[in-house]
Amino acid sequence: MKYNVRGENIEVTPALREYVEKKIGKLERYFEDSIEANVNVNLKFYNDQESKIEVTIPMTNLVLRAEEYNEDMYAAIDLVTNKLERQIRKHKTKVNRKLREQGSAKFMFANGTDEPEGAQAQTAVQEEEDQIQVVRTKRFNLKPMDSEEAILQMNMLGHNFFVFTNAETNTTNVVYQRKDGKYAIIEPTE
Repeated sequence: MKYNVRGENIEVTPALREYVEKKIGKLERYFEDSIEANVNVNLKFYNDQESKIEVTIPMTNLVLRAEEYNEDMYAAIDLVTNKLERQIRKHKTKVNRKLREQGSAKFMFANGTDEPEGAQAQTAVQEEEDQIQVVRTKRFNLKPMDSEEAILQMNMLGHNFFVFTNAETNTTNVVYQRKDGKYAIIEPTE
C-alpha cells in the first residue's frame, strides 16, 4: 500500500507517519496478496484540542472509508483502524457467503484466522448482518428547489439529511449536516 498522509493544523512527524503506516498496514493480513492501493490519510487538529483522522482506501471492488474524532491523535488512529477492520470483516463475510451459495471455492480475501478472536469476530459480524432489516419505507415527490431551501426544509423537519431535486441541474441531490455543523451536498455524476 502507498500512503498519502496529510496534516491540517498539525505537523505530520515521522513518528506519527510511522504509527499510521504500522497500524493501517496491519489490514493487509486480510488480503490474499499484497494490495496495490493508495491509502489517503487526513489528520486534522481543531482549536478545542480535538483531533480527527479520515482514512480512505479505494480498491477495485471496494472503497474502505472511516473517520474518527478523539482528543489523542494516536487513540483516533487506533479507533479508525478498528472501524476499517470491521468493514473488511463484514465485506469478507458477505463475499464468502455469496460464494458459498454459488458453490465457488475462490475467495477474495485471505482467512485472517491467525488471531484467536478472528472466528468470534466473524460470528459477531454474521449475527449483526442477520439483524439488519428495513422497518419503514417512505415515498414522496421531489420538489425542485435550490440547496438553501433544501437545508431550510431539512432543519424544519428536524432531520439530518434531505433528498431533493436540484432546480438548476434537475438531478436528485442529498443535503446533510456534517459532524462539524456545516452542510454538504451529494450529487450524482454523469
